[in-house]
Amino acid sequence: MNSDAVPLPDSISLAKPEDVGMSRERLGRIGAALEAEIQQGLLPGAVALVARRGRVVHFKAYGRRDPAAADPMQLDTLFRIYSMTKPIVSVALMMLVEEGRLRLGDPLSRYIPDFAEMQVGAGAGAVQAARPITIQDLLRHTSGLTYEWLVPGPVTDAYVEAGAARRSQSNEQQAAVLAGLPLLSQPGTAWDYGRSTDVLGRVVEILSGQTLGAALRSRVFEPLGMMETGFHVPAAYHERLAGAFPVDPETGGAVELLAVTRPPRLENGGGGLVSTASDYARFLHMIACGGTLDGRRLLSPATLSYMMSDHLAPDLPVGSRELLPEGYGFGLGFAVRRVTGMAPFPGSPGDAYWLGQAGTSFWYDPAEQLYAVLMVQAPGRRDHYRDTFRALVYGALAERSA
Repeated sequence: MNSDAVPLPDSISLAKPEDVGMSRERLGRIGAALEAEIQQGLLPGAVALVARRGRVVHFKAYGRRDPAAADPMQLDTLFRIYSMTKPIVSVALMMLVEEGRLRLGDPLSRYIPDFAEMQVGAGAGAVQAARPITIQDLLRHTSGLTYEWLVPGPVTDAYVEAGAARRSQSNEQQAAVLAGLPLLSQPGTAWDYGRSTDVLGRVVEILSGQTLGAALRSRVFEPLGMMETGFHVPAAYHERLAGAFPVDPETGGAVELLAVTRPPRLENGGGGLVSTASDYARFLHMIACGGTLDGRRLLSPATLSYMMSDHLAPDLPVGSRELLPEGYGFGLGFAVRRVTGMAPFPGSPGDAYWLGQAGTSFWYDPAEQLYAVLMVQAPGRRDHYRDTFRALVYGALAERSA
């Protein structure tokens, strides 16, 4: 399989690992580890991409595209990236901020009036929100909005009963549903991962006058050449879509992935996109280049630096350390590393990452001039693959960046 089969951006070139301070032998451990999982029947297949100092040193496919098909994994295989959608939507929103269309301190209700009077908690303990949800709250997940599957209780029960996740509703309808549900915490008082970026997607729609899919296409995908990223896979490309085992090989539980073969009514800003490793590399290379790629500027370097700064107070409660580990805060769309230690995987202060429910992950480490993308569809072992891949990539560094 030849990495030249999938074009990379004009500004990204291939490099010998030793030319960018990495070990060829140690990068080979990535394939060995993934192939071992594939041979044991724990992983259908994977695509891994590693770049340092602006040059790709590892871009390979492993295993099978879909356990239900005979064809091998390809470099251009399409993956459901779930919450790796969030950084892309956050970038689109910040482009609107740079245009003066809104401010981070604006109350959400300025754009969606239904959010003007919010309740915190459900039942006898419910109280009025002490302050409005702001746009910044949505970007950094301090809005009080949650996910229905995260924290069992009356608030998440209300999400389930209201059908907050229904894909048969529009983005406008979902925002109206969420505005009528209780918040899990007071705005600005806790990091609660949830449907904040879904609502951001609706704000992008309102300000752009386009559907979220059309806004992302015109503002992000077309300028960056991400021509195979979108909210569904056209019929002509169904044979390139990655699949998962129907039953988790370890737990025996049923595995169900997002249906993406038809255009959805809900263009979910928090988790609906499909993409390829090379398309996501374009997005990360834009970030590594300070907001520009192949002569097209999306954001200023100052805005990107602000987005990838920690926006959480050090003592702010974190609702789930499984999602945001020790040593990390959260910026505007990305988890951001505060210190070298503490986290259960290697990295550098200032590195930014996020991940997807079916196992996809990425990170960008400006200190080491390094970014990496792992594409898999293995929901049950997602943490194992993310952490292993990151350890293998850092283990392949032969020299530190100056």
